[in-house]
Amino acid sequence: MSCRGLLAVLMVSVWGVAWGEPLSYQRDIQPIFTAKCVACHACYDSPCQLNLGSGEGALRGANKLPVYDGTRTEAQPTTRLYLDAHGEAAWRRKEFHSVLDAGAGQAALMSRMLELGRSQPLAANRKLPEGLDIGLDRVNRCPLPSEFETYARDNEHAGMPFAVAGLDEREYTTLQRWIEQGARVDERPVRPSVGEAAQIAQWEQMLNASGMRQALVSRWLYEHLFIAHLYFDEGRTGHFFQLVRSRTPTGQPVDPIATRAPNHDPGTAFFYRIRPIEGVIVHKTHITYPLSQARLERVRSLFFSSDWRLDTLPGYGTQRRANPFETFEAIPAQARYQFMLDNAEYFVRTFIRGPVCRGQIATDVIRDNFWVLFQDPRHDLYLTDATYRASATPLLAMPGQADDMGELLNFWNTYREKRNRYEQLRSQAYAETPAEWADIWSENDNALLTVFRQHDSASVRKGLIGEIPQTLWWMDFPLLERTYYQLVVNFDVYGNVSHQGQTRLYFDLIRNGAEVNFLRLLPADARQPILNQWYEKSGQLKLWWAYTDVDTTTPSALGVEQNDSKGAFAEQLIERHAAINASPDRINRCLNGHCYRDAAPAPLQLAEQALSRLTNRIAASLPVIDRLPEATVLRVEYGQGQREIYSLLRNRAHTNVAFMFGEQRRYQPRRDTLTVYPGVLSSYPNFMFSLSADEVPAFVGALERAQDQAAFDRVVERWGIRRSHPDFWRHFNDLGAYLSETDPVEAGVLDMNRYQNL
Repeated sequence: MSCRGLLAVLMVSVWGVAWGEPLSYQRDIQPIFTAKCVACHACYDSPCQLNLGSGEGALRGANKLPVYDGTRTEAQPTTRLYLDAHGEAAWRRKEFHSVLDAGAGQAALMSRMLELGRSQPLAANRKLPEGLDIGLDRVNRCPLPSEFETYARDNEHAGMPFAVAGLDEREYTTLQRWIEQGARVDERPVRPSVGEAAQIAQWEQMLNASGMRQALVSRWLYEHLFIAHLYFDEGRTGHFFQLVRSRTPTGQPVDPIATRAPNHDPGTAFFYRIRPIEGVIVHKTHITYPLSQARLERVRSLFFSSDWRLDTLPGYGTQRRANPFETFEAIPAQARYQFMLDNAEYFVRTFIRGPVCRGQIATDVIRDNFWVLFQDPRHDLYLTDATYRASATPLLAMPGQADDMGELLNFWNTYREKRNRYEQLRSQAYAETPAEWADIWSENDNALLTVFRQHDSASVRKGLIGEIPQTLWWMDFPLLERTYYQLVVNFDVYGNVSHQGQTRLYFDLIRNGAEVNFLRLLPADARQPILNQWYEKSGQLKLWWAYTDVDTTTPSALGVEQNDSKGAFAEQLIERHAAINASPDRINRCLNGHCYRDAAPAPLQLAEQALSRLTNRIAASLPVIDRLPEATVLRVEYGQGQREIYSLLRNRAHTNVAFMFGEQRRYQPRRDTLTVYPGVLSSYPNFMFSLSADEVPAFVGALERAQDQAAFDRVVERWGIRRSHPDFWRHFNDLGAYLSETDPVEAGVLDMNRYQNL
């Protein structure tokens, strides 16, 4: 056999496909995109809007216009995959250009991008070249095919994959060969299982049943579940679904109606339909919600067991969108709030993690770490007192429906005044009923939640994680529902700066309301001093100018001690609700030197004992905190090929979070702390260390001793996985594998757009 023939045989045996054999997108191409491309090219923040999570996204191509733009003066057209257009021709009309088509004697744009990336390999596990901008705010050039030569000349290290270890030989050759073959896409649509199809039919039958009461309930349910990744049968099939409004009824192909927001007028007769979610599941948008026969019966019981009446259906006008409390006032408030409490984690995740994939527009209004509690519906006056509810409802309208640039401050003042009148009404009403332990809802493990913020993203977990945080939120129905509508239903990621500014400013008021509501649980004399600690320096101006006064006279019936009342409350909360605390935390709240999980294998117990030394310390006593990014992942190996993943989160301290601008001036880096907890607690890892369990004490010791950049660099050199590491993708994709093993329903591809150049 000739050398050429032997090479051909080897190619078939090693690569699994002959050079001339047609490649399959589903079998050969999407797995490469999923492993090496989706970590950057997914959701709204895909560079150049190129989404490689599906064949539809690859065929759609790229667009020069970014989705995220906090300075635009006019809202831009929506470009949501699988909704705003269908098919290549439709996307071309929306100014998307192909990255797969060859033309004018030139190779396809993707082919040339891959070739550019391969021609400039990165030095193994070294820092990226000086001047290579990998920040989220970098300007992506998004060249057209005719502009590529200039782009490549000016950006020699901007090939694909961008600023990270590249494709291996098989992957590179496979992609280039597929493009040469015409880049055909043979995607297979997701097909519900027999059991899923039967349950979908039941839910659609209920949602589309006749009658005005059903129509109003279905609308409310749709507006609260439109963003969810729905699943049946405990997620065993791996299929997820989406609730949409369709022009077609059950039994026909779904024809979705693409309104800008879920509470906008559909403009035609429609049906509620449940359709499969196509493409790769990415963690940052994967906000799950379970459906089942039991949950269907729960909906029927909550919303239709009482004899409430409805004279006419509300429309979709501006006021209806601004005030859902008026729009849905016919539905018993108890039913609405209880539905949200049943899956409170889902609702908090919708406005903490989504609908945006990059959320500093809203996240700089929250602390880096806080706990969330909920008011028991039996003790929520909005539910139990009809007179109070009637007075409060008109004051609960929210801004953002109009986006006139010149009216931003007028909108702010109008809605701030309404909100403050509501807070005064609320304070007076609750002055007659001192808070008790029974006022804190505790019916399931959604009752205690922890939020972590990492600059422009945030995450939510069940249970009380970390040391006792600086602030806590106590949310009642008006707070929870307003937050959901303001940040999810009514938020337009394609909106202009006026709309985004109104959203941010009103969320500031909501956060303050949740904090002040929590203070009702503490002794009256302790409230103002604690509030002052939360709003230091410039925050005092905001307390005086924008917010209402805290109640410092009505006593609390909890019996919490005056000294360190917040800490005393938190300790009692942990003890009282241990049965529903989904995340008991001995690493960060170590008792009697026992700083590890009892159920952990012995090597991990020793590792966790060492890691606990990094917690409960401020940067002033642990200088390395200043060098660590906000979401670091530790991959700890032990035993025979086993590993555990830990998240090391940096909690940044601020004098206050009360203003839209100037966050850096309010930052107090010497008060930063670290939280260490098992699992992946962020969709956006900033860096990764990989080490064996017996190396953890040395790793911790090195961090404790690191006093300068040079010492920290030595830690990174020894254990760090830089973007240029030859095994970067093996380590990074193992995080997704870990999620699939430990929590398969919540698993998805993580995002590496924030992975830093340490």
